[in-house]
Amino acid sequence: MSKFKLILLHIAIILFITAAFLTMLRFRLIPGITYSAEDFGIETVYSTVDFNQNGTDDYTDLLLGAKADAENHPTYDDAYYAGGYPPDDIGVCTDVIWRAFRQAGYSLRDMVDNDIVNRPKAYRIDTRDKNIDFRRVRNLRVFLEGHAVVLTNDINDLEQWQPGDIVIFEDNKHIGIVSDLRNRHGQPYIIHNGGQLDREENYLPYSEVTGHYRFDAAFVEPALLVPWHE
Repeated sequence: MSKFKLILLHIAIILFITAAFLTMLRFRLIPGITYSAEDFGIETVYSTVDFNQNGTDDYTDLLLGAKADAENHPTYDDAYYAGGYPPDDIGVCTDVIWRAFRQAGYSLRDMVDNDIVNRPKAYRIDTRDKNIDFRRVRNLRVFLEGHAVVLTNDINDLEQWQPGDIVIFEDNKHIGIVSDLRNRHGQPYIIHNGGQLDREENYLPYSEVTGHYRFDAAFVEPALLVPWHE
Protein backbone atom coordinates (compact mmCIF):
# COMPACT_ATOMS: atom_id res chain seq x y z
CA MET A 1 0.00 0.00 0.00
CA SER A 2 1.34 3.43 -0.95
CA LYS A 3 2.14 6.03 1.72
CA PHE A 4 -0.66 8.27 0.42
CA LYS A 5 -3.26 5.51 0.67
CA LEU A 6 -2.01 4.60 4.15
CA ILE A 7 -2.49 8.22 5.28
CA LEU A 8 -6.03 8.25 3.84
CA LEU A 9 -6.80 5.00 5.63
CA HIS A 10 -5.58 6.41 8.95
CA ILE A 11 -7.67 9.56 8.45
CA ALA A 12 -10.74 7.47 7.61
CA ILE A 13 -10.24 5.35 10.73
CA ILE A 14 -9.85 8.44 12.92
CA LEU A 15 -13.00 10.01 11.44
CA PHE A 16 -14.95 6.78 11.96
CA ILE A 17 -13.83 6.44 15.58
CA THR A 18 -14.64 10.12 16.25
CA ALA A 19 -18.11 9.83 14.71
CA ALA A 20 -18.81 6.62 16.63
CA PHE A 21 -17.64 8.22 19.88
CA LEU A 22 -19.79 11.32 19.39
CA THR A 23 -22.82 9.19 18.50
CA MET A 24 -22.40 7.01 21.60
CA LEU A 25 -21.85 10.11 23.73
CA ARG A 26 -25.00 11.76 22.29
CA PHE A 27 -27.15 8.76 23.19
CA ARG A 28 -25.26 8.17 26.44
CA LEU A 29 -24.16 4.69 25.42
CA ILE A 30 -20.99 5.70 27.17
CA PRO A 31 -20.98 7.92 30.27
CA GLY A 32 -20.59 11.61 29.57
CA ILE A 33 -19.32 14.32 31.88
CA THR A 34 -22.15 15.87 33.86
CA TYR A 35 -22.24 19.07 35.88
CA SER A 36 -24.27 20.52 38.72
CA ALA A 37 -25.98 23.88 39.13
CA GLU A 38 -23.17 24.96 41.44
CA ASP A 39 -20.64 24.52 38.61
CA PHE A 40 -22.36 27.42 36.83
CA GLY A 41 -23.07 29.54 39.90
CA ILE A 42 -26.77 28.69 39.73
CA GLU A 43 -28.68 28.56 42.99
CA THR A 44 -30.99 25.57 43.32
CA VAL A 45 -34.56 26.52 44.20
CA TYR A 46 -36.46 24.50 46.81
CA SER A 47 -40.18 24.44 47.46
CA THR A 48 -41.62 25.93 50.64
CA VAL A 49 -44.09 23.02 50.67
CA ASP A 50 -43.55 19.49 51.97
CA PHE A 51 -46.99 18.11 51.18
CA ASN A 52 -46.46 14.59 52.48
CA GLN A 53 -44.39 15.83 55.44
CA ASN A 54 -41.55 13.40 54.76
CA GLY A 55 -38.85 15.96 55.48
CA THR A 56 -38.17 16.62 51.77
CA ASP A 57 -39.56 19.60 49.89
CA ASP A 58 -41.94 19.04 46.96
CA TYR A 59 -39.53 19.99 44.16
CA THR A 60 -36.93 17.54 45.45
CA ASP A 61 -39.55 14.85 45.90
CA LEU A 62 -40.66 15.30 42.27
CA LEU A 63 -37.03 14.95 41.20
CA LEU A 64 -36.46 11.86 43.33
CA GLY A 65 -39.68 10.23 42.14
CA ALA A 66 -38.66 10.74 38.51
CA LYS A 67 -35.16 9.42 39.19
CA ALA A 68 -36.60 6.32 40.86
CA ASP A 69 -38.70 5.63 37.77
CA ALA A 70 -35.66 6.13 35.53
CA GLU A 71 -33.57 3.76 37.62
CA ASN A 72 -36.39 1.20 37.54
CA HIS A 73 -36.28 1.42 33.73
CA PRO A 74 -39.91 0.40 33.00
CA THR A 75 -40.64 -1.16 29.62
CA TYR A 76 -42.30 1.33 27.27
CA ASP A 77 -45.92 0.23 26.84
CA ASP A 78 -48.95 2.50 26.48
CA ALA A 79 -51.58 -0.15 27.28
CA TYR A 80 -54.74 0.85 29.13
CA TYR A 81 -55.04 -0.35 32.74
CA ALA A 82 -58.17 -0.62 34.82
CA GLY A 83 -57.66 1.58 37.85
CA GLY A 84 -55.35 3.78 35.83
CA TYR A 85 -51.98 2.67 37.11
CA PRO A 86 -49.71 0.37 35.13
CA PRO A 87 -47.35 -1.89 37.12
CA ASP A 88 -44.03 -0.32 38.09
CA ASP A 89 -42.15 -2.20 35.35
CA ILE A 90 -44.40 -0.71 32.63
CA GLY A 91 -44.75 2.91 31.61
CA VAL A 92 -44.72 5.78 29.12
CA CYS A 93 -43.60 9.40 29.39
CA THR A 94 -46.66 10.50 31.38
CA ASP A 95 -46.13 7.73 33.93
CA VAL A 96 -42.88 9.42 34.92
CA ILE A 97 -44.97 12.44 35.91
CA TRP A 98 -47.61 10.83 38.12
CA ARG A 99 -44.94 8.68 39.77
CA ALA A 100 -42.97 11.83 40.54
CA PHE A 101 -46.12 13.38 42.04
CA ARG A 102 -46.68 10.18 44.03
CA GLN A 103 -43.24 10.59 45.59
CA ALA A 104 -44.34 14.06 46.75
CA GLY A 105 -47.59 12.65 48.16
CA TYR A 106 -50.03 13.78 45.46
CA SER A 107 -52.57 11.73 43.49
CA LEU A 108 -52.18 13.33 40.08
CA ARG A 109 -54.86 11.03 38.65
CA ASP A 110 -57.50 12.37 41.02
CA MET A 111 -56.32 15.95 40.74
CA VAL A 112 -56.57 15.90 36.94
CA ASP A 113 -59.94 14.15 37.07
CA ASN A 114 -61.35 16.71 39.51
CA ASP A 115 -60.05 19.53 37.34
CA ILE A 116 -61.73 18.03 34.28
CA VAL A 117 -65.03 17.98 36.19
CA ASN A 118 -64.55 21.60 37.28
CA ARG A 119 -63.21 22.94 33.96
CA PRO A 120 -64.61 20.72 31.19
CA LYS A 121 -64.39 23.43 28.52
CA ALA A 122 -60.66 23.76 29.09
CA TYR A 123 -60.05 20.08 28.43
CA ARG A 124 -62.51 19.51 25.57
CA ILE A 125 -62.90 15.82 26.43
CA ASP A 126 -65.91 14.04 24.93
CA THR A 127 -65.87 11.10 27.32
CA ARG A 128 -64.13 11.51 30.66
CA ASP A 129 -62.08 8.48 31.82
CA LYS A 130 -60.27 8.76 35.14
CA ASN A 131 -58.11 5.75 34.28
CA ILE A 132 -56.43 7.31 31.25
CA ASP A 133 -56.98 11.08 31.19
CA PHE A 134 -54.03 11.76 33.53
CA ARG A 135 -51.75 9.69 31.26
CA ARG A 136 -52.24 11.96 28.25
CA VAL A 137 -49.78 14.79 27.66
CA ARG A 138 -52.39 17.18 26.29
CA ASN A 139 -54.44 16.88 29.48
CA LEU A 140 -51.39 17.40 31.66
CA ARG A 141 -50.65 20.57 29.71
CA VAL A 142 -54.13 21.94 30.44
CA PHE A 143 -53.75 21.02 34.11
CA LEU A 144 -50.33 22.65 34.38
CA GLU A 145 -51.34 25.74 32.44
CA GLY A 146 -54.15 26.21 34.92
CA HIS A 147 -52.40 25.41 38.18
CA ALA A 148 -48.60 25.50 37.84
CA VAL A 149 -46.14 28.37 37.46
CA VAL A 150 -45.48 28.87 33.74
CA LEU A 151 -41.78 29.36 33.00
CA THR A 152 -39.51 30.15 30.05
CA ASN A 153 -39.03 27.79 27.12
CA ASP A 154 -35.58 29.31 26.46
CA ILE A 155 -33.12 26.53 27.34
CA ASN A 156 -30.28 29.05 27.64
CA ASP A 157 -32.00 30.97 30.44
CA LEU A 158 -30.18 28.58 32.74
CA GLU A 159 -31.29 29.80 36.17
CA GLN A 160 -34.95 29.30 35.26
CA TRP A 161 -34.45 25.55 34.85
CA GLN A 162 -34.67 23.82 38.20
CA PRO A 163 -34.83 20.18 39.38
CA GLY A 164 -38.40 18.92 39.49
CA ASP A 165 -39.71 21.26 36.79
CA ILE A 166 -41.99 19.66 34.20
CA VAL A 167 -41.30 20.05 30.48
CA ILE A 168 -43.52 19.38 27.47
CA PHE A 169 -41.99 18.85 24.04
CA GLU A 170 -43.23 19.31 20.47
CA ASP A 171 -46.83 20.33 21.13
CA ASN A 172 -47.91 17.56 23.48
CA LYS A 173 -45.88 14.74 21.96
CA HIS A 174 -43.67 14.14 24.99
CA ILE A 175 -43.16 15.14 28.63
CA GLY A 176 -40.42 14.84 31.22
CA ILE A 177 -38.94 16.12 34.49
CA VAL A 178 -35.91 18.39 34.81
CA SER A 179 -32.92 16.66 36.41
CA ASP A 180 -30.31 18.05 38.79
CA LEU A 181 -27.61 17.08 36.27
CA ARG A 182 -26.48 19.52 33.58
CA ASN A 183 -24.47 19.37 30.37
CA ARG A 184 -21.30 21.36 29.67
CA HIS A 185 -23.39 24.36 28.59
CA GLY A 186 -25.34 24.39 31.86
CA GLN A 187 -28.53 23.09 30.27
CA PRO A 188 -30.25 20.50 32.48
CA TYR A 189 -30.71 16.85 31.68
CA ILE A 190 -34.26 15.54 31.31
CA ILE A 191 -35.69 12.48 33.05
CA HIS A 192 -38.18 10.89 30.67
CA ASN A 193 -39.37 7.66 29.11
CA GLY A 194 -39.39 7.42 25.34
CA GLY A 195 -38.22 3.83 25.41
CA GLN A 196 -34.57 4.96 25.22
CA LEU A 197 -31.69 3.16 26.92
CA ASP A 198 -30.85 5.92 29.40
CA ARG A 199 -33.86 7.60 31.00
CA GLU A 200 -31.90 10.59 32.37
CA GLU A 201 -30.12 12.23 29.49
CA ASN A 202 -28.99 15.34 27.65
CA TYR A 203 -32.29 15.64 25.79
CA LEU A 204 -33.20 19.32 26.09
CA PRO A 205 -31.07 20.69 23.20
CA TYR A 206 -32.36 18.08 20.78
CA SER A 207 -36.13 18.55 21.01
CA GLU A 208 -38.42 21.58 20.81
CA VAL A 209 -39.67 22.77 24.20
CA THR A 210 -43.30 23.91 24.06
CA GLY A 211 -44.08 24.08 27.78
CA HIS A 212 -42.11 24.52 31.00
CA TYR A 213 -43.83 24.44 34.39
CA ARG A 214 -43.18 24.34 38.13
CA PHE A 215 -45.86 22.84 40.34
CA ASP A 216 -45.99 24.85 43.56
CA ALA A 217 -48.75 23.84 45.95
CA ALA A 218 -48.30 27.13 47.81
CA PHE A 219 -50.09 28.85 44.90
CA VAL A 220 -52.79 26.22 44.39
CA GLU A 221 -56.23 26.16 45.97
CA PRO A 222 -56.14 23.51 48.74
CA ALA A 223 -59.32 21.91 47.37
CA LEU A 224 -57.40 20.86 44.25
CA LEU A 225 -54.74 18.93 46.19
CA VAL A 226 -55.49 15.24 46.66
CA PRO A 227 -53.17 13.10 48.78
CA TRP A 228 -51.80 9.91 47.27
CA HIS A 229 -53.78 6.77 47.95
CA GLU A 230 -53.69 3.31 46.40
